[in-house]
Amino acid sequence: MNPFDLSGRWAIVTGANTGIGQAISIGLAKAGADIVGVGRSAMTDTEAAVKAAGRTFVAVSADLSQIGSAASVMAAALQAGAAPDILVNNAGIIRRADSLDFTEEDWDTVLDTNLKSVFFLCQAFAKAALAAERKAKIINIASMLSFQGGIRVPSYTAAKSGLAGITKLLANEWAARGINVNAIAPGYVETNNTAALRADADRNADILKRIPAGRWARPEDMVGAAVFLASAASDYVHGTILPVDGGWLAR
Repeated sequence: MNPFDLSGRWAIVTGANTGIGQAISIGLAKAGADIVGVGRSAMTDTEAAVKAAGRTFVAVSADLSQIGSAASVMAAALQAGAAPDILVNNAGIIRRADSLDFTEEDWDTVLDTNLKSVFFLCQAFAKAALAAERKAKIINIASMLSFQGGIRVPSYTAAKSGLAGITKLLANEWAARGINVNAIAPGYVETNNTAALRADADRNADILKRIPAGRWARPEDMVGAAVFLASAASDYVHGTILPVDGGWLAR
């Protein structure tokens, strides 16, 4: 038996339209999972790639910053025939400004999407898994800023630090009930969220200097960790924040 085989499983992936969410959706599909993609914009390319892998794709449109969105997402997924097997909380936004100038609106917007929505999606998913008496896996997408302070991203740092804590708390509560809760902490990845950093020649050079692997990560670099944490191979892994960072934290 292949411990990494996800055949017969369903994965709900937020922010599945692009970047890390898209790569993980496709990677889990290639490992055998059917996919529920959750996002605010069209997920046409992700859907095509998942179907090309021979798996089912269900699109759920949602603004995760809105109150009640978590319950609505889970209801839509279950109504479409999905089972509560795997949840990947990937959707996230970022706002950049000096802390002296940072606005309350930008604070709330980031915390609502990157932290609050994750907790309530985990809650709704766990309720469904326990009601169905199914073992389940939750994978949160953390960050290097779950470990470090960063610069000019106070609400993002607060959210990702909080996400690491919530991951451990939920693992403590749910491990004995058949639900694994873990997180992946990507290093610096070529996505829309990092476009401003890569466009800044000095910041880009500073970042590359510190990465032992010598390059920015690609979204596809997160797939192996996601398949591991979604599969039976990680059945005794609980509350872990797994860096996939090209060696960033080791330097």
